[in-house]
Amino acid sequence: MAQTAQLRRIDEVENEAQRIFKLQREAYLKHPYPTYEERKEILTKIERLLIDNADAIADAINKDFGHRAAEETKMLEIFGCVDGIRHTRSKLRKWMKPQKRHVSMTFATAKNRVIPQPKGVVGIVAPWNYPLFLTVSPLTSVIAAGNRAMIKMASNSQNLCRLLHEKFSEVFNEDTIAILPGVAAKDFSTLPYDHIIFTGSADAGRTVMRSAAENLTPITLELGGKSPTIICEDYDVETAASHILYGKFINAGQTCLAPDYLYVPEGKRDQFVEAAKRIVAQRYPDTNDRSYTSVIDEKSYRRLRNTLEDARQKGATIVPLVPNATPNDILRKLPPHLVVDATDDMTIMQEEIFGPLLPVRTYRNLDEVIRYVNSKDRPLGFYFFTNDKATEEKLLYGTISGGVTINNCILHVAQHDMPFGGIGASGMGQYHGHEGFLEFTKLRPVFTAPRLSTLQMLYPPYKKLHTRMFNFLMRFGR
Repeated sequence: MAQTAQLRRIDEVENEAQRIFKLQREAYLKHPYPTYEERKEILTKIERLLIDNADAIADAINKDFGHRAAEETKMLEIFGCVDGIRHTRSKLRKWMKPQKRHVSMTFATAKNRVIPQPKGVVGIVAPWNYPLFLTVSPLTSVIAAGNRAMIKMASNSQNLCRLLHEKFSEVFNEDTIAILPGVAAKDFSTLPYDHIIFTGSADAGRTVMRSAAENLTPITLELGGKSPTIICEDYDVETAASHILYGKFINAGQTCLAPDYLYVPEGKRDQFVEAAKRIVAQRYPDTNDRSYTSVIDEKSYRRLRNTLEDARQKGATIVPLVPNATPNDILRKLPPHLVVDATDDMTIMQEEIFGPLLPVRTYRNLDEVIRYVNSKDRPLGFYFFTNDKATEEKLLYGTISGGVTINNCILHVAQHDMPFGGIGASGMGQYHGHEGFLEFTKLRPVFTAPRLSTLQMLYPPYKKLHTRMFNFLMRFGR
């Protein structure tokens, strides 16, 4: 009855998203529990599709950005997707097994088990900044859990979207996986999915969550935020700078997990600035070259230029990191900059940057940094550099974030046997690996009653025997 009611809630006027949702819902009802072999085959086909079309995928993403190196796409997105699929496939049989659970003493001869069952039809909303990885990575978890998937990609990713739509349509029926080019957000996110996973801005996430609430649809949100980065007193500044600047400036800083602001010890600020100027100039000697990614669109480019100018006018020291590099309005190339001594009244410290600008602040005592981090929204990532175990423990257990990388940045997202997800303003829920399988699974508890039961001893009318039984159970039960 509930399933029929859900279908009736779809408007009578057909559109593409509604049509495919009905197909997938009907296919799920006919075959609600795909076998291990069926799931493994789908994952293998996705892997093959990515490998066979790696050059075309990199070219489509380059066109969507205007300028993005194929090497960056292949290493950060295609390899990450393939590696995640292989990990999932190697563990899937184990994850799918029913789990035995402890039986209460009262029912000692009964049996308990938990069966991981697919939820049904899952909607995936992917962003533009890592459009392949943030489509295929959740899709891997969705398929591993035995679901069917509908995918909406960002309007800034339509070259890739059309390519993937074409390639996936050649391999999969629409009732299994469907990528929908050009579908409107309102037509997509308002459908009564069995789960939605959204990656993007907090404002858009709130809209999707409101739509999901109308259908009581569970939701996973990956939202980003301002990820703090700290160089501790004991750590080598040069080494830390090398790692931080890579994490910050890949994809021109358009990474939800990018270091968003940096704290360095007061006496080591200038040392970091000099190291940064030397390192970045070596990596990006010409920001108009293909190795340096364009800002995704004109609106984002202007926002970043205004953010930099706002910091300049409010007293920050602006440090260009590539000599003689200037903004290229045609290619939307904004050279990397440090914003030294950024203050809280500046836009750059109030909003997620999502671009090649890195605020640098100093501290005297680590406690003041912890207080500052804890006074802000909980971030998606948290990075610190130390070889001191006591300092590590202090930072780990004195703060909370989505994930942590110690002595580097971002790399926790590439660990397939660990969950990935935010907390608070940076998101809810998690995926990757076993946690991803569980996120899109209903763990269905099953109790099998024993043939012979003493349960009737508990039936009314109540007598002194019931009191004695209660006392016995309270003393010895578990």
